[in-house]
Amino acid sequence: MTALEKISAPPAGVGGTALYDWDYLVQEDKAHRLIYTDPAIFEAEMTHIFGGTWTYLAHESEIPNVNDFITRRLGLRPLIIVRDAEGKVRALYNRCTHRGTTLCRWDKGNSKSFQCPYHGWNFLNNGRLRGVPWPEGYAADLRDPKYNLAQVPRVESYRGFIFGTLNLDALPLTEHLGPIATVIDEWLDRNPGGKVVVREANRFRYKGNWKLAYDNSCDGYHVAYSHRSLLETENRFAGENAKGMAYYRNSPDTQPMYMRYTGHGNHFKDKRPNLEKRAGGLWALESAHPGMEHYEAAFIQRYGDRAFALLDLAGSEPVNINVFPNFSLLGNHIQVFEPVSVEETNAIWYGTMIVDDDGSLGEEAVTDINALRMRTQEGFPNFGEVDDIANFEQIQRGLMAVEDEWVYMNRGLGVPDRIKTHADGSITAPATDEAFMREHFKEWKRLMKERATLAIQREP
Repeated sequence: MTALEKISAPPAGVGGTALYDWDYLVQEDKAHRLIYTDPAIFEAEMTHIFGGTWTYLAHESEIPNVNDFITRRLGLRPLIIVRDAEGKVRALYNRCTHRGTTLCRWDKGNSKSFQCPYHGWNFLNNGRLRGVPWPEGYAADLRDPKYNLAQVPRVESYRGFIFGTLNLDALPLTEHLGPIATVIDEWLDRNPGGKVVVREANRFRYKGNWKLAYDNSCDGYHVAYSHRSLLETENRFAGENAKGMAYYRNSPDTQPMYMRYTGHGNHFKDKRPNLEKRAGGLWALESAHPGMEHYEAAFIQRYGDRAFALLDLAGSEPVNINVFPNFSLLGNHIQVFEPVSVEETNAIWYGTMIVDDDGSLGEEAVTDINALRMRTQEGFPNFGEVDDIANFEQIQRGLMAVEDEWVYMNRGLGVPDRIKTHADGSITAPATDEAFMREHFKEWKRLMKERATLAIQREP
C-alpha cells in the first residue's frame, strides 16, 4: 500500500482518532509526534509538500553560462538544473528513461548533452533523447516523447533564486512569495547591483526529520541556551561592545526585534532594528575571528573614509528569511534543507560573495570585502549549526517515546496584546514566540489535505 493509499484507507487509531486526521495531528497549540516519525507521512510529504508547493532548487549564479548544470533534488527526486543550449533554465529528472539509473553523476559542469553510464543513451540538455547505441535493436519509435527526460513543469526565478513545483495549480511564484519578497529584496539590495554570487557550501547531515530544521528557522527562544558557548565565544574579548547574537542574552522580548509571518508558510525574524544606524554599524556586531583584527586594521588604513561602509558589506545581515519548505537566508548564507528519510536530513549552508558589475567599488575592494565575507561566513555553520543539529537529533530520539504524544508550540498563544495581525494578514510577535510555527503548520496541513494537480512534462 502506498502512502497516498494509506492516507485514504479506513482509519487506524491514535487515541480513538483517525491516524491521518490532519486536524487531529496538528492542532492550534501542539503537533503529534507521528508527523516527525511516521514513514508513510514522510512519503506523503514528498508528494504533497515537495511537489505541491514552490521548492527552492538553486541560484542562477551557479549556472551562469549556456550549458552549465548542477545536480540537486526536489524532495527525493534527483534533478539536473541546467541552462540549456537556448539559455532556458530547466529542472530535468536525473534519471535515464531507459532503466532508471542516475544519468549525470557529476555535481556540476558544462555540457550540451548527458550520456547514461549504464547503456549509453544520450540526451540533449533540453531533455530530448538524442540517440541510443545500435538503434536497429528497437522496433519501437525512439522519437516518441515518452523516451525524453521528465522535467519539472514549472520552474521560475525570483531575483536569481530558482524555484520549482509539480503543482500545475500553484500560484505564480511572485504571488506565492507575497510580502516575503520585499524582505528578500532588502537582503539583496544592500549588495552592489542588488545581487550575490553563490559559492561552495558547508554540508551537514543530521539524524532527524526535515521539519525540525524549519521549526527552528525563526525560533528566537532557544538562542541564549542552545548557543550559549557561541555567545560566550563571540563576546569573550568584546567588553562592553556586545557582538554577534548578544541581544538574546538578557531579555530578548524587550529588544527592538520581532518575528513576522507573511503567509504560505513563509516568515522572517528581523534583528536589524538592533543595529546602530551608521556606516560600520553592521560590522560592529561581527564577532572576532583569528587574525581578523589585523586584516580589519589594514582594511581601514587602505580605504580611509570608505572603510566602514565597505566593511558592512562583509558583515552578516541580522535577519532570518524563511520560505517554506526548504529555504532560508541567514546572515550572508543561503541555507537549504534536503529530506533524506523520515529521520535523516541534509542541512546545507551556501556562502555568497558580492560582485561589482559597474566598477563602482573597484576590483581590489571587492576582493578584500569577499575575503572578509568568506571568513565571517565560517562562523555560524561551524559553531552554531552544530548546536542546532544536536537538538534536532535529541528531539528525534525523544519522539521515539510512543506514549508521550505531543510537541507543544504555544509560546505567546493567548497572551493579551502579544501577537498583532496586520491589514495584509501578516502576523507580528516577539522574537521568542512560536506563532511562526503555528502558522507554517497551517500551511503544512493545508497542503497535506489538498489533492493538487501534480504532473511532469517532457519535450515533444
